[in-house]
Amino acid sequence: MILSPYDNDEYADVREGVRRLCADFPGDYWRKLDETRSYPTEFVNALTEAGYLSVLIPEEYGGSGLGLSAAAAVLETIQAEGCNGGACHAQMYTMGTILRHGSEEQKQKYLPGIASGKLRLQAFGVTEPTSGTDTTALRTFAKRAPVRAAPHDHGRLLAAVADGAYLAHFVGQRQQRRRAGKEPAAEIDPEPVAHHRNA
Repeated sequence: MILSPYDNDEYADVREGVRRLCADFPGDYWRKLDETRSYPTEFVNALTEAGYLSVLIPEEYGGSGLGLSAAAAVLETIQAEGCNGGACHAQMYTMGTILRHGSEEQKQKYLPGIASGKLRLQAFGVTEPTSGTDTTALRTFAKRAPVRAAPHDHGRLLAAVADGAYLAHFVGQRQQRRRAGKEPAAEIDPEPVAHHRNA
């Protein structure tokens, strides 16, 4: 089944594996969750155990290191099969903050747990009352300081926390937006601004 112009044989095995997994979560499963307003824990656990939510994490930290195209293939297939990728996509990409900006110690500490599902990183705040979902309009930012970055709040920061999220991180925007294309750019302290649920 061709899902998009980018669907090719490179990730055919990934797509087929995701299709088989999604077959175990038919429409009745999603309707019951919708009726009870519940989180799809079983679905997310199955994706995690199969390794599909760690495709962006390098192998040395417990992921498969397949890259963005593989991640897109996973999410696209989940949606095409009638399941809800919105419930799990953050587990795939929010770890990028640690991967890109974290120290080696932080990567060793957090990424293997995220890859295995022992640590959930699915919650993050990206909006304010005045910016909505336009993350380029955020006014809250973190500023580097000699001791530690502190958030400068220009309004209430709204955040949605997914059930089962054990680690949440704050993403702010630089004081001034990048001039080219209003791209958001986060500044973070070497220590992540994080909240840990009691384990």
